[in-house]
Amino acid sequence: MAVTLNVNNKTHEITADPATPLLYVLRDELKLNAAKFGCGLGQCGSCTVMVDGEAMLSCVTPVMALAGRKVTTLEGLGTIEAPAPIQAAFIEMQAAQCGYCIPGMMMSAQALLQKNPEPSDREIRDALRTNLCRCGTHMRILAAIKRAGQVMKTGRTG
Repeated sequence: MAVTLNVNNKTHEITADPATPLLYVLRDELKLNAAKFGCGLGQCGSCTVMVDGEAMLSCVTPVMALAGRKVTTLEGLGTIEAPAPIQAAFIEMQAAQCGYCIPGMMMSAQALLQKNPEPSDREIRDALRTNLCRCGTHMRILAAIKRAGQVMKTGRTG
């Protein structure tokens, strides 16, 4: 079945079973590899993307549920040359260790910051509750999210 998806502001006509998880379409069809396959059960957050500005687990979201909706992946936020504030803050604060969970964390954080650029530690922790990380950079991740929020609010990096 043909499904039309809007991913990173581009329209894609995909031929897939309507129940196919979005993650498989992103990685296999569109070659967007930031969202990772972690558990396949919606329990680890490595596959998090944004759908209409909300964090969503792409491994358990069927493509048929996304018609007429806007999907944003980490690749849609910024580039190597011009990273989005959340990407730049994670780099600046050295918030990534292995990096496997980081794209999902950045997308959960981006969804939060778009609504609230000055979240409390509690609000950040709540937004990241579905994102699991074993690396131990949690305090740097919190600092990076606060830094990105500051940049998003003021528009200044310094």
